[in-house]
Amino acid sequence: MTCKTAERWLSDPARVPHPQTREAVGAALGVSADVLWPKALRSTMKLGADREIVSAYPYRNACPTSVWAALIDGASERICFAGYTNYFVWQEHPRLGERLKRKGEDGCSVRFLVGDPDAEVTRRREEAEAVPLTVGTRIRITLDALEKIREAPGVAARFSDQHISLSVFMFDDEMLVTPHIANLLGHESPMLHLRRLGDDGLYDRFASHVEALWETGRPVWS
Repeated sequence: MTCKTAERWLSDPARVPHPQTREAVGAALGVSADVLWPKALRSTMKLGADREIVSAYPYRNACPTSVWAALIDGASERICFAGYTNYFVWQEHPRLGERLKRKGEDGCSVRFLVGDPDAEVTRRREEAEAVPLTVGTRIRITLDALEKIREAPGVAARFSDQHISLSVFMFDDEMLVTPHIANLLGHESPMLHLRRLGDDGLYDRFASHVEALWETGRPVWS
């Protein structure tokens, strides 16, 4: 590569050549390509709050089931399903009850935060969704599944009416977060996969939200 070619690339700061070309220009000038094009380096590195974002999905069901399975099976200290119905997890993960029961027996905290099927907020959500498989029915399916593992150590469930617009699923230091959009069903809303890297980051903010809801929640079982 000639110096004239390199000068052409460097004359316009808005132009960022392909990685292979950047390396070739850097070699020709005897400097690091990162020094010549720091913008390119910043675009490939997460330097701010977004560094805790592992992946982003436009729809919850765009996240592979294998990701969920790895998070569930890999957790050893804490699992929390804080979705309003949590219905889909029982449908998509075979023998989930047995797996969660073993987690509890091995010392893992397994929590479920669900909506109250008889609450007014649930009824209003059913009107907004207007689908045959109602919100209350989906919650009752979860409650029925939880009833089968309620005696397992470490397993607990509480009602909350305040998380209907935000679902948070925690697995040790990783979580999946879904903000619900308008009248769309959960699987139609976007989702973020987060991994905790430090104090007061995105992970901690959502974790504090769930903890506050848990503290004010009502026990499912007396």
